[in-house]
Amino acid sequence: MAETRLSFKEMCAKFDVTPRTLRYYEYIELLHPDREGRSRFYGPKEIARMTLILRGRKFGFQLEDIRQWLLIYEKEGTEAQMKAWVEMADRQLQELEEQRRQLDEAVDELRALRNETAESVNLS
Repeated sequence: MAETRLSFKEMCAKFDVTPRTLRYYEYIELLHPDREGRSRFYGPKEIARMTLILRGRKFGFQLEDIRQWLLIYEKEGTEAQMKAWVEMADRQLQELEEQRRQLDEAVDELRALRNETAESVNLS
């Protein structure tokens, strides 16, 4: 059974990313496609890495953090990678909770100011 390989164009379509994004991920060594002449092909390992990269971005991780985390797997294996993931996730959860607190505060202030302004308009 042949191994699944995606072309550059197929990879962009599958993950809904621009060619520029995909080239950038290669440039910063997040992805390492097979090259055949000028063509690039992405096997199961690269497809899995792309899934992890996009998941990390969704959770707000910096690309350098994702790159370092992927390197841990290559150098130290799954268990070390999972331990690093837990530490990264703990830090990111704290950051997201702080952002949510700040956002809730801004929403409350905006709502209060909006209501205050609406009342003053109705009184005049």
